[in-house]
Amino acid sequence: MIYLYAAAAGAADLLAGWFALRLDADRIQRRYVIAFAAGVLLAVTFFDILPETDLKADAAYLALGFVTFYLLEKLLMIHACGESECETHHIGPVAVFGMALDNVVDGGGIAVGYLIDPSLGLAITAAVVLHEIPQGMTSALIMREAKWSRAATLLALGFAGLLYPGGALLAGLVPPQLHEKVLAFLAGDFLYIAAGDLLPEAHRRFNLTVVLFVIGGMAFVLALQLLGPVA
Repeated sequence: MIYLYAAAAGAADLLAGWFALRLDADRIQRRYVIAFAAGVLLAVTFFDILPETDLKADAAYLALGFVTFYLLEKLLMIHACGESECETHHIGPVAVFGMALDNVVDGGGIAVGYLIDPSLGLAITAAVVLHEIPQGMTSALIMREAKWSRAATLLALGFAGLLYPGGALLAGLVPPQLHEKVLAFLAGDFLYIAAGDLLPEAHRRFNLTVVLFVIGGMAFVLALQLLGPVA
């Protein structure tokens, strides 16, 4: 089941890119997708991941996750661009490395979450899938602007998708006593992506609907919790 969850995250990346390439970018209301994903990430972090950690003991790992992905986003990675910002970015080898590392960490987080509690694994998977949808769209549109062929773009996204199961496989090497620290690191990652990347992009062109989508993303996670444990 762990690898199925990780594969679902990879498939979301690929399908989002394929969808973006098939549609006129101006027709894709990305800010609403981004806002919903931000709400999911925040809710999963606060209501699912952090309760499974020892905040006093693991605070340094939480901070490390936040700072690591702040540096990755600023120095290496592209981010979930807004309505008409994709043309301002480019993809080079360093950016590809940054996105690959993000996917490996997310895949590892899915696996560790599932090993602690299958319900937590499902919640982390939902968060990863939903924040990879705008990321996959953005990646595909930037590759198109950089004159990548459709085949090359989809091949790159497909390879990126394989890194989620790869991260899940590597997580099997992590000793159980470090699982909580991995979750704290992942929580820092999610907090930065939600608060430092997704929410600012969603609010570039603010309207009340954006706020409602953020709240809707959080409500979605709470609804999953109400469904009870996942077998």
